[in-house]
Amino acid sequence: MTKAKKHFKNLFTPQLVKFLIVGASGTLIDYLLLILLKSFNWQTLIANTVSFSGGLVNNYYWNSHWTFSERSRKSSLKQFSQFAIISLVGLALNTAIVLVLEIPLGEILGMPGVGYIPAKALATIIVLFWNYLANRHWTFNSSNKKNLAIKGE
Repeated sequence: MTKAKKHFKNLFTPQLVKFLIVGASGTLIDYLLLILLKSFNWQTLIANTVSFSGGLVNNYYWNSHWTFSERSRKSSLKQFSQFAIISLVGLALNTAIVLVLEIPLGEILGMPGVGYIPAKALATIIVLFWNYLANRHWTFNSSNKKNLAIKGE
């Protein structure tokens, strides 16, 4: 098996499915908060930051207790700090994408007031890969690889 195929195979695991389920719940929280805050005329930058943060807290809890539970061997404070750093990079990417695409997508759709929704969808897809790979390899990286191999990881 080539190195690329092996890496690709290792990426798509039951753990990724759990990550996607958790991410979907966090995304739902993120989107609902964003739409709610925008309905109260909050600026996109502030609304996106607050909504993303709501999803972040949800995702940390479920990823540390379910998705990566067998890898959660670090102190909670250290692990949350790493998760938060990765999420802040994700937030910066997410916000930049939303701000850059909001107006053009609104114009393309002929609905300038809702361009943030498709922009947010594209940003979510892109940032999902960053978050999964960074958290898997740094936040929830167990130094005890032998136990992970025995458990089928």
